[in-house]
Amino acid sequence: MSGEHHPEWVIDPETPSVARMYDYYLGGKDNFAADRQAADQVVAAMPNVLEFTRANRRLVSRAVTMMAGHGVRQFLDIGSGLPTQENVHQVAQRAAPDSRVVYVDNDPIVLVHARALLADNPMTTVVEADLREPGSILDHPEITTRIDFDRPVALLMLAILHFVPDEDRPAEIVAKLRAPLVPGSYLVISHGHRGEVSRDVEERVRSAYGRTGAGDLVPRGADEVMTFFEGTELVGPGLVQVADWRADAEPFEPDLSRPGFLAGVGRVV
Repeated sequence: MSGEHHPEWVIDPETPSVARMYDYYLGGKDNFAADRQAADQVVAAMPNVLEFTRANRRLVSRAVTMMAGHGVRQFLDIGSGLPTQENVHQVAQRAAPDSRVVYVDNDPIVLVHARALLADNPMTTVVEADLREPGSILDHPEITTRIDFDRPVALLMLAILHFVPDEDRPAEIVAKLRAPLVPGSYLVISHGHRGEVSRDVEERVRSAYGRTGAGDLVPRGADEVMTFFEGTELVGPGLVQVADWRADAEPFEPDLSRPGFLAGVGRVV
């Protein structure tokens, strides 16, 4: 019933979920009417959201394939979202079957679906933890038994940091998660960028996300997103629009007028 209190572990179909909205953008079926309503509000305000969310999935394939080709065999995907085609484990284990993958999320429906999907994959698991508490991730027993931080690790945070408000100090969160990474590790981030959209469009998009359990969406500029990569060396074209990221591309100045996701891959040196 509307207005009823829902414990954290109960899936509430009446409150939009960012993971289920994202699933809807990708053409998935694991979403409720409330998710579709909120997502449709975003699409009406910013139609290219479908383009850049799908480009974000292609980033997974390109970046993971590149990192596996450079010998990375451990992948930690924080804020992984609902399982869909070309997940990190599918790409990584196709390139290198001995790859170990840990997904981290705190959305109940993500955990249910991911655990069902991964039940027969001993090299991959999903754990419940919150990005805003990096210590709970780094010290999680399922993570510490599967991820050897003395060896290179690929740390992925795709389309998740823009749900962390400034008061929660997202740069400090990233720094804590990046701290144990040894040289040869990688940091992969995509992040919402408002571009030159009108204030009205931004407010309509943020209003839709404000109804979700994650709360407000905080778009950030390229300079702010770059701070997340401190301690790494950007590869490929640098920090660019997500659709433009290619591992073998030469650096170039991205078009920052377009709204969407900025993406970068940093190598720990």
